[in-house]
Amino acid sequence: MAKVCEICGKKPLFGHNVSHAHNVTKRRFNPNLQTIRAMVDGTPKRVTVCTSCLKAGKVTKNIKTKKAAPAPPTASTE
Repeated sequence: MAKVCEICGKKPLFGHNVSHAHNVTKRRFNPNLQTIRAMVDGTPKRVTVCTSCLKAGKVTKNIKTKKAAPAPPTASTE
């Protein structure tokens, strides 16, 4: 799975770890991605989204609806 936000296209950036002795090693800054169920074109779909898009409201999260429990049978008094 690619570490890319499906809304804004945010992806990993690259830089260096710099120690106190100034030893430099490569590192990778990954975006904070979350897999959520969202409404895409009116249907629920799993989407990989960064938290900044979630916070900004760029994604409509899918609300799970509980199915109604069947009504208990009523005892008729005849």
